[in-house]
Amino acid sequence: MTNFINILETEFSKNANPGIAAGQKAYMKNQFEFYGIKTPLRRKIQKPFLMKTYLPPKIHLGEIVKTLWEKPEREYQYFSQELTQKYTGQFEKKDIGLLEFMVMNKSWWDTIDFIAPKLVGEYFIAYPGQRGKYVEKWIASENIWLQRTSILFQLNYKDDFDKEFLTYIINSFIGSNEFFINKAIGWILRQYSKTNPTWVIDFTNKTELDKLSRKEALRLIN
Repeated sequence: MTNFINILETEFSKNANPGIAAGQKAYMKNQFEFYGIKTPLRRKIQKPFLMKTYLPPKIHLGEIVKTLWEKPEREYQYFSQELTQKYTGQFEKKDIGLLEFMVMNKSWWDTIDFIAPKLVGEYFIAYPGQRGKYVEKWIASENIWLQRTSILFQLNYKDDFDKEFLTYIINSFIGSNEFFINKAIGWILRQYSKTNPTWVIDFTNKTELDKLSRKEALRLIN
């Protein structure tokens, strides 16, 4: 495991570009450090690390992710979530703890918007009995990133979308002035409008959504 991390660190370090890093840091409101590796190059660098042949045993996933998550450069968080995606078919019930860790630490939209649909969404498909318990907990929390996750985890569900559950979740946030919550509500509704525009139109007509949420929800329909 240590060798895996050390080699990754070497590869990222030698491809650092301070000029690009400065722009990336500014774009993220100076919250994170960057190596300055653009996404296409980063994915090329990390491709061998994500090949099935070289993936570490699942038992080491949590330790690897938490070790990389503590590193200052944002590329490590991006890699960690893409590494975790390789194990969605091996998710265990306890892995919700790791997903919560990823949501709650070094949180910003760029990681949440990957973790929510691609990791948490897959976890709840594997363990539907966990869904209500954790979504209730996240809604009640004062952590906007857990709350955003509760809204967005169904983003890729299409025909498996639970409309009643989403209705409950959105109604829990009616009256919120939080940009990231209202934007997420609009996004999830806009995404579902690709599958069921009639339902989305009806929902927006009878629900007192924030102006931002309504605008985003109806963007494709209008």
